[in-house]
Amino acid sequence: MNDKSKALIYILLSTLSFALMSVTIKYIQTIPVFEKVFFRNLVSLFVALFIILKTRPKKLEDFIGKKENQIFLFSRASLGFLGVVLNFYAITNLKLADSQILNRISPIWVSLFALLFLKEKLTKTQVFSTIIALVGSILVIKPEFNFSKLPALSGFLSSITAGGAYTLVRFLKNRENPSIIIFYFSLLSLVLSIPLMISNFILPTNFEIMILLLTGVFASFGQFGLTHAYKYAPASEVSIYTYTGIIFAIIIGLVLWKEIPDILSMLGGFLIIVSGYIVYKRVKSYSAT
Repeated sequence: MNDKSKALIYILLSTLSFALMSVTIKYIQTIPVFEKVFFRNLVSLFVALFIILKTRPKKLEDFIGKKENQIFLFSRASLGFLGVVLNFYAITNLKLADSQILNRISPIWVSLFALLFLKEKLTKTQVFSTIIALVGSILVIKPEFNFSKLPALSGFLSSITAGGAYTLVRFLKNRENPSIIIFYFSLLSLVLSIPLMISNFILPTNFEIMILLLTGVFASFGQFGLTHAYKYAPASEVSIYTYTGIIFAIIIGLVLWKEIPDILSMLGGFLIIVSGYIVYKRVKSYSAT
């Protein structure tokens, strides 16, 4: 199996896992967001630690990465933490499909950040596709300039932070082991979420604990799948397949909560997919020259 085939399998596994994670987040409405973030990263931390320990680490950098990569690992983890918080808030308060549509803008940011990070010029194609994506986002958000639209805005902002985090994952692909990247992200997210969680802690029931742990399990599968996908193929090529998450979300939302996206959300989702496809084709043709 070649690297691109491996990347495709990993990204589809990741997308499905993140869709299932969204289900568990939305299912337990009574648990605060930071508490959900804590459990999500607690499981990921132990999974990553288990994999690292199997490699028989001998020094500190085998856990938290090389000294020269700390700024990139810290930036990736910080952006990832902020993205998870914003995304969890959006999932909890929006229709599942709407939250996923807004989060799927992240491949646009991945492609743009990847080009900017490599000091390449912003093309007319990218500007055009970004405008299409923003129009699509507005159709999903339906701004009314009041606090009721905060969840939708949160979902939009989560796509930007996720785009930055995924670009850094791609940058670190040949510099750090994927398990170290995930361990670093999970550890920092855990540390940051604890004080925020304590201030509004709600003791979960045994059933809710099980659901929270499942959130972490699905997130771990999603994170490992994503990290390995970006290891085997360029971010700009892999990210297009994350749009399958919209399809997963529509089906799951319809089955579990009878949620049907309205016409504007469907149109917005279509425009976002189109914009992502335009960027994908442009970057692919650029790479071939």
